Amino acid sequence: QVQLQESGGGSVQAGGSLRLSCAASIFTATPYYMAWLRQAPGKEREGFACLINTGEITYYADSLKGRFTISQCNRENTLYLQMNCLQTEDSAMYYCAARQPGLLVLCSLNRKDFSHWCRGTQVTVSS
Repeated sequence: QVQLQESGGGSVQAGGSLRLSCAASIFTATPYYMAWLRQAPGKEREGFACLINTGEITYYADSLKGRFTISQCNRENTLYLQMNCLQTEDSAMYYCAARQPGLLVLCSLNRKDFSHWCRGTQVTVSS
């Protein structure tokens, strides 16, 4: 059973930064796609950043590329999300998710592709 424990959410003013962490109970030698997704009130959960834990390639939604950075520390089995230049529209619940590649050739940003989820952490950006 894969467990994901997220931390680091909170409140910040527009223009500020936050870093989210997701500790994962997976072996670093076993391939997993790891992703960050978010869900704002009244909207669907959307993926915006993904990587494979055994590699170095990252994938981003075009809308957030440049402000958000996904990374990992294999030694600590931890996924990170560095968020800079935060805007009020970035306010949402943020989730980390994982799945084994299976038939997926590329890392996915589709929430339906993920089977393991953390509980989520709230990020609130005020103007």
